[in-house]
Amino acid sequence: MSTAELPITLDFGSNSPLTIQLAAHLRTAILDGTLRAEDSLLSSRTLAAELGVSRGVVVRAFEQLSGEGYLESHGAGGTRVAVRPDIRGHVPAATAARPPEAGRPMLDLSPGRPSGTPFLDNEWRSAWRKAVAEPMSPRLPPALGVDILRAAIQGHLGTSRGLNVGAEDVIVSAGTSDALQLVVTALRRRSRIPRILVEDPGYPTARRVLTAAGAVVETLPVGVDGLRVEQLAGRGTPPDAVLVTPSHQYPLGGRMPIQERLALLSWAAANNVLILEDDYDSEFRHRRMPLPTLASLPSEADVILVGTFSKSLSPWLRCGYLVARGSSAPLLKQARRDLDSPVPGIMQLALARYIDGGGLARHIARARREYAHRRAIILERLGERDDVVVSALDGGLHAVLELPPGLDARDLVGRALEQGVLVPALADYYADGARKNGLVLGYGAVTDLELARALGVLLSLIEDVGAGKAPSSE
Repeated sequence: MSTAELPITLDFGSNSPLTIQLAAHLRTAILDGTLRAEDSLLSSRTLAAELGVSRGVVVRAFEQLSGEGYLESHGAGGTRVAVRPDIRGHVPAATAARPPEAGRPMLDLSPGRPSGTPFLDNEWRSAWRKAVAEPMSPRLPPALGVDILRAAIQGHLGTSRGLNVGAEDVIVSAGTSDALQLVVTALRRRSRIPRILVEDPGYPTARRVLTAAGAVVETLPVGVDGLRVEQLAGRGTPPDAVLVTPSHQYPLGGRMPIQERLALLSWAAANNVLILEDDYDSEFRHRRMPLPTLASLPSEADVILVGTFSKSLSPWLRCGYLVARGSSAPLLKQARRDLDSPVPGIMQLALARYIDGGGLARHIARARREYAHRRAIILERLGERDDVVVSALDGGLHAVLELPPGLDARDLVGRALEQGVLVPALADYYADGARKNGLVLGYGAVTDLELARALGVLLSLIEDVGAGKAPSSE
């Protein structure tokens, strides 16, 4: 059966939005087996005409169900049902913990992984076709990045982050790790062994990369909103650089208040300290608009903005950027020229076309709705409980689940893995000092159904431990 044969009646006088009504009709038809796996739906334009609604209503309903895992888009091949009728026995709300079935994929809640949907986007494929059709130069791509991509990133930052920079200030990188290696290479031209201060807890990969590149990494214990400038005053000789995540502290999820941002800039300018601003997922705010970047605030401090497309698009691209305008900019650019660009030119061209054509902005808008729905699932399942605390949900692609003292996070991680759920402990993000007892739940790459199943497993384990039960071996 297809949607052409499916009776759908929308109540135009209801308080329930038409998108919600249509999604409910289609969801029910899939769950009861009326629509089966590989059944094709009418195009959004045709279905909208038949129902007498705007095409936007149908598109949003399709996107909602795609995010939940019921539908999948095949570009020119249309939209098809993605799940089997036998999922009726696995509706998320009542999912119980049980060992993974043979061949059943792991439910991976590792943070930092976005949805894979951009590669199904017709605009993305079109951008690649245009890039492939362009004449190829016999020379290597420009070391600082292809000009049209640098200009596209400049425009994207102006629109999304209110950052007024020139294309000449943008350096294309192969993601955050490459950007950090480049920064250390540049700093080593001023100091043989640069000292870089990082937040604790923080991004473990950043600590490893900075150390491997030749820097001495020092940690500063921080709270949910990041470092406090008063902590820096008594540390003796200032470091060469400070790496911060002011827009969405990783992984605790807060944001640095504007007063602290200004104070940090003032301290950095007075002490000649380079600020590395990791703006890794600022596109995804679910409750409040992001505060301005440190790089956009008036200051004499030298600030490098580090950005990536790994969170907004995919880590498979291995593409990001730095924005450098202060005294470190010439050093960074020379280091990039010496090391050359690690990003393929054809990929840079395709990404530039995608950004300039509005594809990135539209993908981010779709993904933001998708992630907001998963955020709502987490709050619905966990937000009202007395035995756990959920945080870090104002933005980004992950949540933090703080556990009660009697429940060891590492033990829970091991038990969850036996049940087919991969989730890291919050303690893994700390380098030194006291560690919070909790989990980090990534919800970007899983579907709504997978997320609900994984939460069901975790809740069952939490309740079993709270009741003093041994984990089930059945």
